[in-house]
Amino acid sequence: MNINELISIIKKKLQSKIVIQNIEIEDKSYLHKKHSGHQEGRFHLKMKIDSIELSQLKKIESNKKIYKILNNEIKEYIHSIQILIN
Repeated sequence: MNINELISIIKKKLQSKIVIQNIEIEDKSYLHKKHSGHQEGRFHLKMKIDSIELSQLKKIESNKKIYKILNNEIKEYIHSIQILIN
């Protein structure tokens, strides 16, 4: 899967389960290319999410909700996620 397909899937899945005012997803994989644990096809993502729903939860609860929704993508295509919620 390429990064554009993955970002599209992530946005659709999150927006179908959470009320989101805005979402931005950046591919930060290039920062990790030389790391020993780097795997081709596994991405490092930075997500900025504006969501009243998520901002009302404790940080750990909002992250758990996101991880549950993206469970399959995390297992197959995502190495790490940085989540920023406003």
